[in-house]
Amino acid sequence: MRKAVRIAGLGLLLALVAWQFVQSPRNTGVAEGPSSIVAIHPVPTEVHRILTRACYDCHSNSTKYPWYAAVQPVGWWLNRHVTDGRTELNLSEFAAYSPKRAMRKLNNVAEEVQDGHMPLKSYLLLHGEAKLTDADIALLAGWAEDLAAEIKAR
Repeated sequence: MRKAVRIAGLGLLLALVAWQFVQSPRNTGVAEGPSSIVAIHPVPTEVHRILTRACYDCHSNSTKYPWYAAVQPVGWWLNRHVTDGRTELNLSEFAAYSPKRAMRKLNNVAEEVQDGHMPLKSYLLLHGEAKLTDADIALLAGWAEDLAAEIKAR
């Protein structure tokens, strides 16, 4: 019995070590290129600061990875979150959205931050600087709603 537990433990340890050699892809592009939201729409300085500290890691083409992203399977889990976030909203590729889709995305931004769903609680555990104050929420939601209305009026 003890021998079987030792062999299983050794096998698990070897699997964990082997996983470290299978790194997940990194999201290391440019956050604010010619297709980004800041390149095509007016973004006030304070809104830009909020987007940079609370949104860009998951919703742009540039993620600042913490040290633990190199430890698998945590790196895979983080990559999945970043990929899902960019699929839902990519601020670096905002120019690719049709006006209708851009309006829907902006209205979703306002709704998600007002409802407290964004940034994710799991992200905030290790990124306290991303926590949005009531003033941040009002500013970001108001800007997103105003920009959606402006796009609709065009």
